[in-house]
Amino acid sequence: MYDHGLSILEQYGLESTAVYRTRGAIICETEEGRVLIREFCGTPRKLENQAVLLSEIAGKCQVFVDELLPNQEGAYISVDRENTAYIVKRWFEGRECDARYEGDVCTGAAALASLHKVMKMPVQSHYVRESLIREYQRHNAELRKIRKFVSVKKKKNDFELRFLDSIRCFLGHAEAALYRLEHSGYEQLRTWALEQGSICHGEYNQHNVWILSDKEHVAVTNFDKWGFDVQAADLYQFMRKILEKHDWNLKLGQKLLESYEAVRPLSEAEKEYLALRFSYPEKYWKLANYYYTHNKAWISEKNLEKLKKLMAQYEKWQNFSGKMLL
Repeated sequence: MYDHGLSILEQYGLESTAVYRTRGAIICETEEGRVLIREFCGTPRKLENQAVLLSEIAGKCQVFVDELLPNQEGAYISVDRENTAYIVKRWFEGRECDARYEGDVCTGAAALASLHKVMKMPVQSHYVRESLIREYQRHNAELRKIRKFVSVKKKKNDFELRFLDSIRCFLGHAEAALYRLEHSGYEQLRTWALEQGSICHGEYNQHNVWILSDKEHVAVTNFDKWGFDVQAADLYQFMRKILEKHDWNLKLGQKLLESYEAVRPLSEAEKEYLALRFSYPEKYWKLANYYYTHNKAWISEKNLEKLKKLMAQYEKWQNFSGKMLL
């Protein structure tokens, strides 16, 4: 990929003066600025819509984004001699948001709010996210299926034993969260969001937030999973990942919310939505689902440690989800 990806620059009329490797891509210094090259495996139609979205953001928001660059023929996908597809994006000089530091993550929350104010387009049905009600119904059915699978196993490993010890409690929370969601204002909120053409980043985490070298600007990258949905979904995903690392610190959670709302205040319906999402044991479902869909004959020590951590954090998670948005 290193050599072949670099040759793609010819199709953009660019020449690299320095090249760096990064995760799954290469970064090049050019006379037009820093760019990133990586292989592309998505659909051209969604990529073209993504290019329009990023162009709109760049024209309306102080947060920088990794705009897609068209080649000399006006296409966003370039193919090398071996028929491998690549895309080229504007890139930045800076560092990833550090999840350990309050200042960085609060900056990330504020940047997300700025993006949400301008991330709107006419709805296209193929990019509308699944209803959260249907998602939770599916996840809960999967948890029950995994419980049944583990229960009938004659010989159980440490992970499976701990899973059976914890599933009743966590599944109870999952079912309660679904019931509350079904009887909340979620459907009206989702309908309103789609009428507004509200777009989510889809994978908003610290790895996709960059504190730029001038220390005054922020860049957000990797919009590949964008879609139409309730925008508070992005805020939930960002906060959950940060707070898991900070042992569900209530004060930090409040500061993240304050940083977001200083730019884009949340409606009461969005606050209810966030509270419901935090009450759902998503990380537990992810871990159980990973176990069920992978090699069950060998359970990594890492996954066992993750389950132990979830169980150890149970009370703090419950305290957070109960108090965060009161």
